[in-house]
Amino acid sequence: MEILTHLINDTVEFYKWSLTIADKRVQKWPLMDNPLPTLAISSSYLLFLWLGPKYMKNREPFQLRKTLIVYNFSMVFLNFFIFKELFMAARAASYSYICQPVDYSDDPNEVRVAGALWWYFISKGVEYLDTVFFILRKKFNQVSFLHVYHHCTMFTLWWIGIKWVAGGQSFFDAHMNAAIHVLMYLYYGLASCGPKIQKYLWWKKYLTIIQMIQFHVTIGHTALSLYVDCDFPHWMHYSLICYAITFIVLFGNFYYQTYRHQQPRRDAASSSSSSSSSSSSSSSRPGKALPNGTFNGLGSKAANGASGVGRGEDGKPQENPGRRKRKGRAKRD
Repeated sequence: MEILTHLINDTVEFYKWSLTIADKRVQKWPLMDNPLPTLAISSSYLLFLWLGPKYMKNREPFQLRKTLIVYNFSMVFLNFFIFKELFMAARAASYSYICQPVDYSDDPNEVRVAGALWWYFISKGVEYLDTVFFILRKKFNQVSFLHVYHHCTMFTLWWIGIKWVAGGQSFFDAHMNAAIHVLMYLYYGLASCGPKIQKYLWWKKYLTIIQMIQFHVTIGHTALSLYVDCDFPHWMHYSLICYAITFIVLFGNFYYQTYRHQQPRRDAASSSSSSSSSSSSSSSRPGKALPNGTFNGLGSKAANGASGVGRGEDGKPQENPGRRKRKGRAKRD
């Protein structure tokens, strides 16, 4: 018990000391005075993850089509605003993409960078609605560990970033991530518009690829910063590298399970179904297997309503017995 008491006291003392080196510019900004509001929002999010499915269990899913259109396109504009602000402010302040220490002064450009990063932090809290909408629509399979881990940790950890390093090297990852989220929410917004638009959205898997590239770039940029001994908290650099590695593993597993692991199964099922259909009925082009065991979209029937032509054991064309029988009956009639 005494060890636990000492641990708690040391933690409290460390936190008090850390406040002395925090960014004074953001101290009075919303949610930035202390971590309790942020932790309360994240805890409420986790509580909803537990209670939400229970509430929706015996209820019809909400459609929320108009809500999703408004939400997703609003996130497009918010992330574009963040991207634009970071780009313009960093350019005006002559930021280096290799090593940029934090400038805690009240220079207008530096305050603009800090403000854009604060909006980036807020956007991660707004993104909790992604999960809320999934649960209200009973899309429980979308609420994976990767989804929850990504949303919960980004909002919580970025409070630390804004509190202590609202500028400098922090701008790079937020700048890149905001640009990617413009594309991501644009995809979701268009998908919310319905089937007429969805048929043109062939580029979903490339969003995952871009996200994985982002994490690799993050590791490379952070490692370069460490190599040149940039005047930026090194413990944050090491933490960021470890954090990015977890995303590479999780997103890599998601990509494999979604786009690679299931592809051979679909191909095998397609070949098996095509072979089975070909042996029981013939197509307009004998010997050519069509996808998913269908013949020009007509299932097991021949194309355009025409009867198939089989082949006997000698390899010569052989009429369908049922058809010959109908011909004979027509003659008798």
